This record gives sequence, structure tokens and C-alpha cells, in this order.
Amino acid sequence: MLAIASPDSVAFSVNGFKIYYYGICMALAVLCGFGLSYYITKKYYKEIDADILYDVVTVGLFTGFLCARLYYCLLNFDFYSANLSEILNFREGGISIQGGILGGFLGGAICAKIKKFPILKLADIASYGMILAQAIGRWGNFFNSEAYGHQTNTFGVFIPLSARVQGYEQFSYFQPTFLYESLLNLLVLAILFFVVRKLKFRFDGLIFASYIILYSIVRLIIEPMRLDSALNVGSIHIATIASVVMIVIATIFIIFKKVRP
Repeated sequence: MLAIASPDSVAFSVNGFKIYYYGICMALAVLCGFGLSYYITKKYYKEIDADILYDVVTVGLFTGFLCARLYYCLLNFDFYSANLSEILNFREGGISIQGGILGGFLGGAICAKIKKFPILKLADIASYGMILAQAIGRWGNFFNSEAYGHQTNTFGVFIPLSARVQGYEQFSYFQPTFLYESLLNLLVLAILFFVVRKLKFRFDGLIFASYIILYSIVRLIIEPMRLDSALNVGSIHIATIASVVMIVIATIFIIFKKVRP
């Protein structure tokens, strides 16, 4: 079978301080995402000073990562309630993209409101960078041996025994759902840029709402394939429920904006 395997979660060490691939992927994701949003602002939003992104993105990143971590810890409450010191251990992974989207938007929106920047237009601009960052950041899951799907005998990723879900210890290769999501995120980016951006009825906030809907659809596709989702409500993954809620809210926003511009 065709398979891929993570070399190790640690990239290198500096004076005994370990540098993780996960952190490298996150840093690369942030840099590339910001660079894309900055470029799009310069190219297609000439009425906006691109330098204001530094303020908004800085705040959005802080609140986004904070909410992403807290959301993840809540989903894994049993472990983190018994290991409080691990809550701030970002270096070994464990963030929720959906929590990050919520926190990033709220933080960025508050910053934009205080500085009197156009909130919805900035949300549109940020959408391009966010989905690109998610596509890159998913590779952090590869190095951490997480976000994988059911066992496979065709094409998969090797998961070490210590990272296998209980009950699947006898299997070695699993569906690389992190890869599938990364590729689908790139598809979402292409749709936002080449389709939604060029719609004649476009309004401020449409790209952001479309990003929320399209990414939530991606999660609805991926979640049933995953074995290691953090928390289920019955047999339904909590990320699936969150995705449905996000689709509903974004759809209501679009309808509202069409009815009352």
C-alpha cells in the first residue's frame, strides 16, 4: 500500500529546548495567511490602508489562539481538568479551528470597531488568509500523528502505537484526513477568490460568510471519517454540530443582507 509517515514531532533542539514541527507549521501558516491577506488588500481593496491589518490581525491572532485552545480544552475536559498545567502547553498541539475562527473574528471585530475600521470588509479580507493558514496548519497534525481517520489498506498515514485510538491498536495505517482537509481548504480558497469575489451581487461580509459555510461543509465531510474527534454528543461529533450551527448563522446573515442591504 501507499503510505506516509511522520518523521518525528520534534524538528530540532536549541540548547535542549525542543522545537516542534507543529509550531513550525503554525508559524508558517500565520505568515502565509497574513501575507495573502495583505497582498489582496493591496491589490483589490485599494480604499483600505493595508497596514491596518497589522493591528487587527495581531489582536485577532491572540484572541483566536486563546479561544482555539480553550475550546479544545473544554472538549477534552476530563484530561485538562485533571492536568491544569497542560492547558498552556501549546507546543504539543491541541487547538480547535472552529474556536479559533470565533475568537479571531471577535477579537478582530472589537479592534476594528475601536479603531473605526470597516469590520465586514476586513473580515472578507481575513477570510482568504485564514483558509490558507488552515490548509497549511493542518500539516501540524501530521507531525503530531493526530486528526486521522479509519484504518486503511490502500493509501494512508502510519500512526505510532502510542497515538492510536483505543480499540485500534492492531492497525498501523489510517486515512490521512488532515491531508484531505488541507486540500479541501485550498479548494475553498479557490472558490472564494475565483467565484465569490467576482459575484455581481457581492456585499461586505459575503466572502466571510461564504468562507464560514464552505469550511463548515468541509468539516461535515471530514468529521465522519475521523477516529480521534475530541467529543461526541451521542454518536455525533461536536465539530459536526458546530459546523451546522455555523452554516445556519452564516446563511441567515446572507439572507438578512440581501433583504436589508
